[in-house]
Amino acid sequence: MNKILLNLISAAGLFIAPAAVAGPVVVQPKDFKIDKTNTTIYISSEILLDSLNKGTNREEWITPVIKNGADSLELPAVVVAGRNRYYQAQRYRIPEKKNIQLHLMSSSSMGVNYSTNVPYEKWMNGARLSFRVDHKGCCGDDFKPTEIVPYKIIEFDSERSSFKPTFNWITPQAEAVKQRELRGQAFIDFPVNKIVIYPDYRRNTIELAKIQATIDSVHNDKDITINALSIKGFASPEGPWDNNVRLAKGRTAALKTYVEQLYHFSPDFIATSYDPEDWGGLRAYVEKSNITNREEILTLIDSDLEPDAKNAKLENTYPEQYKFLLANVYPALRHSDYRIEYTIRSYSDPAEILTLAKTKPQNLSLQEFFLAAKTLEPGSQEYNDLFETAVRMYPASEVANLNAANVAMDRGDLVGAERYLAKAGDTPDAIYARGILCALNNDYTAARDYFRQAARLKVADAPAALDQLDELEK
Repeated sequence: MNKILLNLISAAGLFIAPAAVAGPVVVQPKDFKIDKTNTTIYISSEILLDSLNKGTNREEWITPVIKNGADSLELPAVVVAGRNRYYQAQRYRIPEKKNIQLHLMSSSSMGVNYSTNVPYEKWMNGARLSFRVDHKGCCGDDFKPTEIVPYKIIEFDSERSSFKPTFNWITPQAEAVKQRELRGQAFIDFPVNKIVIYPDYRRNTIELAKIQATIDSVHNDKDITINALSIKGFASPEGPWDNNVRLAKGRTAALKTYVEQLYHFSPDFIATSYDPEDWGGLRAYVEKSNITNREEILTLIDSDLEPDAKNAKLENTYPEQYKFLLANVYPALRHSDYRIEYTIRSYSDPAEILTLAKTKPQNLSLQEFFLAAKTLEPGSQEYNDLFETAVRMYPASEVANLNAANVAMDRGDLVGAERYLAKAGDTPDAIYARGILCALNNDYTAARDYFRQAARLKVADAPAALDQLDELEK
């Protein structure tokens, strides 16, 4: 990875000529790094600030600017704000809306971490990097003249050789049928011993809307076919077993009828089942808790006692714990679990896939993401975004993580690449990619070990990678 050589205007720090209203803010980058790939500049630094104008309604805007002749680019600003301005900006989501990095002013001297990346353009070679400092008061009004802190980029070091990776992109296996499912859990409140749903009762409006939103997400999509819908109702362990059977069965049937009336499903389309007493849910809670007599209570839950006897013994043997569980855990054991099974049609038109990647990425298979990527320029922003979306949709996929790692390395995000490679498995191509990451981090010893493994596993590009390391180390 090529490095941009930087030249500080002053070895002691970057100081600005005094302003008319108050003394200058001292801006001093520390450990400033600018790395370049073929397509991206990656910038990181700690920026030390001194002589800040403290005040709850004051803001200091430090904006890095790259300029070369008529060409210029403003990078995301660092904003150090007093207490009132900071919390107001948070409340109105100013950092997201204006793409700034917001920090709370803690003293007149402080340091902030800064990182960003921008697409590389040829005019940036030899450009000047400066920091524009704007001082704002109440309502964003300027209370001092703008200050400019120059920071010169000399040139890209084209003489220095660095490792040039050849990435292996993995084609995902196509799905014959795109079968998916959605699962959810609702907590419908019923009056004591009733099995009739009252939509306005307690939190039922919210819980019923949750079910409806889940079904609507697939029911209203013309590319999706719902194949099955199932509901399983649970009751909590307190009370007689026979009555809990009646409640679980009747309340599940009531929810089925409610959904059928909303969507006009046929009477036999929704499958139902029930569990009169959710001892499994109770056990899961107790196992993860630090409740007193935890092990004894788990042993009791796992015993072969009849449900009514088990609940009675729990209440009589551990009355304090039972009182806590009854008030805080048992209500959550009265729930309805639902599952929707559906299929999504296949897509073959790259243009349609690219549109769906922005609007309905959940409809796409990994193979469809890859199909569209082949029509884009490798390393372009759209190309990178497509692989990033794919791994977001399939976070457990080794193939998606491996391709995302390649994208991250290509744009110089080696930290992100390491995170993806941790979930990329141990295939020959994943081993080869770990070698690339080590080489880009200048750890040629580790890179050589990975490339040798990959070569033994018949990765075609591994021998050439080893030869390249030999050349770099001459």
